Amino acid sequence: MNTEIFGVFAMFIITVLLAIPLGRYIGKVYNGDKTWLDPIINPLDKFFYKIGGIKPEKEMTWQQNLVALLIINLVWFLFSMLVMMNMSWLPLNPDGNPSMTADLAFNTTISFVSNTNLQHYSGENGVSYLGQLLLMFFQFVSAGTGMAACAVVFKAMKEKNADKLGNFYSYFVKSCTRILLPLSIVIAIVLIFNGTPMNFQGKDQFISLQGDTVNVSRGPAAAMVAIKQIGTNGGGYFGVNSAHPFENPNYFTNMVENVCIILIPIAMIFALGYMLKRKRFAWMVFGVMTIGFLLLVIPSIYQEMKGSNAIHKMGLLQNLGSMEGKEVRFGPAASAYWGITTTVTSNGSVNAMHDSFTPLTGMFAMLGMMINSFYGGVGVGFLNFYIFIIIAVFISGLMVGRTPEFLGKKIEAKEMKIAAIIALLHPFLILVGTAIASHLYAGNPKEYADWLNNPGNHGFSEMLYEFTSSSANNGSGFEGLGYGNGSSVGDNTPFWNIACGIVMILGRFLPIIGPLAIAGILAKKKYVPESAGTLKTDTSTFAIMIFAVIFIIAALSFFPALALGPIAEYFGMR
Repeated sequence: MNTEIFGVFAMFIITVLLAIPLGRYIGKVYNGDKTWLDPIINPLDKFFYKIGGIKPEKEMTWQQNLVALLIINLVWFLFSMLVMMNMSWLPLNPDGNPSMTADLAFNTTISFVSNTNLQHYSGENGVSYLGQLLLMFFQFVSAGTGMAACAVVFKAMKEKNADKLGNFYSYFVKSCTRILLPLSIVIAIVLIFNGTPMNFQGKDQFISLQGDTVNVSRGPAAAMVAIKQIGTNGGGYFGVNSAHPFENPNYFTNMVENVCIILIPIAMIFALGYMLKRKRFAWMVFGVMTIGFLLLVIPSIYQEMKGSNAIHKMGLLQNLGSMEGKEVRFGPAASAYWGITTTVTSNGSVNAMHDSFTPLTGMFAMLGMMINSFYGGVGVGFLNFYIFIIIAVFISGLMVGRTPEFLGKKIEAKEMKIAAIIALLHPFLILVGTAIASHLYAGNPKEYADWLNNPGNHGFSEMLYEFTSSSANNGSGFEGLGYGNGSSVGDNTPFWNIACGIVMILGRFLPIIGPLAIAGILAKKKYVPESAGTLKTDTSTFAIMIFAVIFIIAALSFFPALALGPIAEYFGMR
């Protein structure tokens, strides 16, 4: 077997083997069962409960859980805006990095609070060490928020009849202290021993192989890189993200970080099976997600290893595959695998330039974000999938002439309306945003001439990718925005900062509100015991139904836009 393919295969198998026991552990944490970390973590949890005035035993309705989630995010937003706009004179700024403008601070704050980590600034030059530490804090709490929201939905699915669905603050604290923190410490130690810096020193100088004097940033990178991967955050400490040798020193760390990207999203599926005592249902969900993931990753690896048609036409050999924008230490297979794992989740970190992917690989990366439910982000990945389950159950019930039921609860008009709105929200945000940007660019060629480095089909893909990444709370980018005519402004303009910020807000919180509302409404309904006519939701037949719903609603909604971008580019290079 090709060593590159073997490396990719090993990463996926290791991830699944680790996710199964981790899922069981997460299920125990949310169930309140005893775990081996209790003696260490219990005092820490009690400390946070005490200073926060939290009563973990006091359960909340789904509305109270939702209000708690939104209020705590509002507080973080206001605090972050204050810091980002005043970094220049605040402490921990040895390199003298400037404060952010209001629109950039708005974009950055929303980006990190929403677990998106879209960066319209260059990591090490755009924020101070204080700013990096604050953003690292948001990488913990935004991931914990998504996991806590998912735990509330798990609780609702578990109960036969309930008005109270756990305590958001308790789920949130447990997600951070018992899951994210221990895993991040382990990953950070691995990175430190492989050369990732962890200090508060300023830039250092060294002489490159070309004889140039280069200033290289240092700082608390290992800690931030660990939580960025394990919490599907993706925000890079350095501008070039995980392609930087300090963030991702070698192939071993590349494997470790890549495993981390989808570890918790997969583990949450098995946590669901443990909490509901429905392991077969969990494996069905995992199967649908994995088939979708493989349909994206396999052709992407093939395309990148095959090489670029445009370079073939020039008569140049591509023995290593398509290597433009990639690190030689990783190669095309590992780069393509990372590119898909980071986009099917809401991670968004990169170890290669996505703008340099061959057209179809770029399309598959966008499709992963457009579908946004093949593993997905920590917690919110299953919430997106939950919407498709509700729709699939409703359609299946109508097809056989029965009232749709899911886990003993009848799916009625109210739940279906909410599910339909949330399912259509994602395409709406992406396509409307791209349409506005395309109109501005085409209608005002002089004013917006610096928007695109590639004004053709690929330029359209760059704009489509930016809004897709924002709506999917992903954060990666084609990074070709704003470099036409020699401009160096990039995507740090009022339009991109504000437009993407608004899309990130809506794309983050509405898909959390919808599933929470549906789960809360269903939890209060009368439980209907299963009978001979009950639709089985843990079978391969239902799995096919879910996959069909995902394909029809999510994938086909974007076909016209993809046809104008990566598909047209692909046939133009033939």
